[in-house]
Amino acid sequence: RWFTHFYVVSVLWNGFLLICLLRAEFLGGSLPSWIQHLHRALGQDSQSEDTGKYSSYSDCEHFSALLVLLLLWLHSCRRLGECLWTSVFSSGVIHIVQYCFGLAYYIAIGSTVLCQVPTNIRNGKELSVEICWYHVVGVMMYIWASLHQHRCLVILANLRKSKSGKVVNLSHSLPFGDWFERVSCPHYFAELLIYASMAVTLGFHNLTWWCVVLYVLFNQALAAVLCHEFYQKNFSSYPKHRKAFIPFVF
Repeated sequence: RWFTHFYVVSVLWNGFLLICLLRAEFLGGSLPSWIQHLHRALGQDSQSEDTGKYSSYSDCEHFSALLVLLLLWLHSCRRLGECLWTSVFSSGVIHIVQYCFGLAYYIAIGSTVLCQVPTNIRNGKELSVEICWYHVVGVMMYIWASLHQHRCLVILANLRKSKSGKVVNLSHSLPFGDWFERVSCPHYFAELLIYASMAVTLGFHNLTWWCVVLYVLFNQALAAVLCHEFYQKNFSSYPKHRKAFIPFVF
């Protein structure tokens, strides 16, 4: 249940970054000075000046970063709502190192998106919204994965509730329905698809975000394997055709 703290931090922090970016993009201003210092610390400004990136950075790419930050914030809002009103948590605990890392991760992830645009964003000009085909594909993929993740979390929560919606137990049971028919942890697979959809929204070529996707892949795969092994160990009738993480593959 302490994962709730991660999403509270993410909603507040990434919401703040989103407001900063919206103001800079649509009001023709600059990002706050501390963000500019962060850019310089990461070498973003010097790289941009060397390659002439300011002049070549298109409205399509500006809109991509803005859209991804919005999707990230909406994802955090949904997950926070699910933690508060959908999920039924057991008495399990989280390691303090994992807890601190989780807080740092959700702060860093929004900052990563913001560092994909130059600090002198618009040079005094307002953003001209230019929607590209990969924006449409990315958002559709995001919505599809988000819907399935929510459905799977509802299925898990209902295992601990009566038909009236009252929590009756905190034990583990076998989930069925939706993507659970193919994998043990479809909500983890959906998380990977959500982050991959943001990589698509950024236009496929953003290496930094693909590194984020790679981290999510290994992180969620490890959790899925542990969960899959738990099911197999504790339920003799567990469906043998189910994979741990990716349908038909892994």
